[in-house]
Amino acid sequence: MRVARHRTGGQDVRAVAGRRVLVDGALRPATVHIEAGRITAVTSYDAGVAAGADVLLVPDTACVLPGVVDTHVHVNEPGRTEWEGFATATRAAALGGVTTLVDMPLNSLPATTSVAALRAKQEVARDQVSVDVGFWGGAVPESLGRLEELWEAGVFGFKCFLAPSGVEEFPALDEAGLRAALAEVAAFDGLLIVHAEDADVLDAAPHPPSRAYADFLLSRPPEAETAAIDRLLDGAAATGARVHVLHLSSARALDRLAAARGDGVRVSVETCPHYLCFAAEQIPDAAPAFKCCPPIRDEGNRDALWDGLTSGVIDMVVSDHSPATAQMKCAGDGDLQQAWGGISGLQVSFAAVAQEAGRRGIGIEQVSAWMSRSTADLIGLDTKGRIEVGADADLLVHDTAAPLTVAAEHLAHRNPISAYDGMALSASVTHTLVRGRVVAGLPNGPHSSDEPVPPAGRLLERTR
Repeated sequence: MRVARHRTGGQDVRAVAGRRVLVDGALRPATVHIEAGRITAVTSYDAGVAAGADVLLVPDTACVLPGVVDTHVHVNEPGRTEWEGFATATRAAALGGVTTLVDMPLNSLPATTSVAALRAKQEVARDQVSVDVGFWGGAVPESLGRLEELWEAGVFGFKCFLAPSGVEEFPALDEAGLRAALAEVAAFDGLLIVHAEDADVLDAAPHPPSRAYADFLLSRPPEAETAAIDRLLDGAAATGARVHVLHLSSARALDRLAAARGDGVRVSVETCPHYLCFAAEQIPDAAPAFKCCPPIRDEGNRDALWDGLTSGVIDMVVSDHSPATAQMKCAGDGDLQQAWGGISGLQVSFAAVAQEAGRRGIGIEQVSAWMSRSTADLIGLDTKGRIEVGADADLLVHDTAAPLTVAAEHLAHRNPISAYDGMALSASVTHTLVRGRVVAGLPNGPHSSDEPVPPAGRLLERTR
């Protein structure tokens, strides 16, 4: 039976107690004490607290973990809110244990390539976010030379493409533009985050109209990623810039990334749940819900990405939630060259990765580190992604007594299309707290995710 997500909350709590709380990298019995949205103490479970409606007692089947910090989300508002929007995206985030997200600068109109565009986006988001939200800026040809203005205005870094982005208002950087962006960002020690596919390699690849997933895969070969990553690493080495490789799909780049890091290049790397949970051999033809760029590759590549995570070459896992309308996603009637590329998975990403990790003998402690601590550290949010005194009381409860079969039509995303539709999860997120407020909870069994989620979130700006 397919079930929906769960009921929402809105209540402030002063303590969360459980037998399996992630503290200092290990699960142990503990009580987390909360005041004014911050963690004020972490005591033994047996020490307890006075019972009350504002105390959350977690069952022994559940883990209490730091809220997920998802640094790769396309919200698309203003301008393309029919694709997604702050209300729907942050509701989905809360229902999936994501307590902080960082919005990508493209697909909204205007793109976040100026301070004015950033302020417009902040204004429209301010009163409708259910979780904390920060913003990336954009490095496009027209914004070069003005990136520091955006940095001082509070963005966490700058996204660029090395191949066409899919929207004409966010053009890619050529070789000279990439070097200019790297030098500019290095001058104020900012962060350049890069969609690393090489335009020339993509142009040379075959891309005939086709409903076959194998043909789409040939149109985005691994060489597109490795060539672009080589260019990025060379530029980062020459300028000293801090760089981050977005949505790594091809494991063929792992050795060169490890070597560059060993040579002192300041590079970090992310991958995504869809690359870890799916493989090309399992994807049906004419199924645009699975189309993304770079693409989901074969089973051996998936195994190698997991090895890259466990070895530390890949630092983190983020959703790359990239939704679109049904009309765009299904354009071409199954022709994968015409369909919009992007996977909607914000609400189920954590639970899906946790399940696949468990199947591979990887503990949820490590999954939390990849999806909460490492992402928070990437952008300097040292009060997020951890359960410790002084941190924000951003928490999730993940319970093996709450299995879930994902139904796309019941997800809180604006458009009911997801590669995760039909996935059977053996555990799910049952509660999410943002600064001590329950923004999603499951007190009485599964409920519809279209119930309101309280707008408990805040807008975040870079402070250091």
